[in-house]
Amino acid sequence: MGEEYLQQFLDETTFYNSIVLGNLLPTKLWEPLPHFLQTWLRNYIAGTLLYFISGFLWCFYIYYLKRNVYVPKDAIPTNKAMLLQIYVAMKAMPWYCALPTLSEYMVENGWTKCFATISEVGWLPYVIYLSIYLVVVEFGIYWMHRELHDIKPLYKYLHATHHIYNKQNTLSPFAGLAFHPLDGILQAVPHVIALLIVPTHFTSHIGLLFLEAIWTANIHDCIHANLWPVMGAGYHTIHHTTYRHNYGHYTIWMDWMLGTLRDPVHDEGKKVM
Repeated sequence: MGEEYLQQFLDETTFYNSIVLGNLLPTKLWEPLPHFLQTWLRNYIAGTLLYFISGFLWCFYIYYLKRNVYVPKDAIPTNKAMLLQIYVAMKAMPWYCALPTLSEYMVENGWTKCFATISEVGWLPYVIYLSIYLVVVEFGIYWMHRELHDIKPLYKYLHATHHIYNKQNTLSPFAGLAFHPLDGILQAVPHVIALLIVPTHFTSHIGLLFLEAIWTANIHDCIHANLWPVMGAGYHTIHHTTYRHNYGHYTIWMDWMLGTLRDPVHDEGKKVM
């Protein structure tokens, strides 16, 4: 890629920095910083805001506005449990933000297969590339997540931090980012690896990374939406209680193919019997 083409990516990230930092911080605090640090600061602020806004709104809706509709009263997590999840997530947030900052740096320097605009490839190739990107991410996260369970030191020193939330009344949307920092980064690495092997629309990549915050909040709310083939909260709640099932991220396909799928509908049927 030529310098003129790569400048488009730099202009885009500079635009995002100016939107977030320019509206939330005094110019003298962020403008003197190198571009890389500006990008990290933007990701940190935007990620933190997204975590709190999505978490608070979703908790308010399911635990208060719809109290006893989606979640029984005795299954609502305590404020103490949610505050602990927020504490763990906030300790890790500065480290989480290093990964999207690094991926943007890689794109700006032409080290990936990213393209700047959909018009360069057309809508049909864009959809095909995006689908392949999501397949690569799903495959990568499934195996990364599974190995974080199967390799005992990784589980003991990294993933166990997240699995202290192992009952319905300890899980909440705020648990979605309550990981050991390295654990959270490892599970997001497939997003970056995909950039190296799949032509990817840069803006779509950034959007998908930040949608992770909303997605992870959703799959920890314990509400089974029963929307095949989505790996919703019903499936993920089983993962938190059995530790050996439902490692997938967006869909159930990897678990179905590799024999680790456990269906919440079948589980509920057994309880009734």
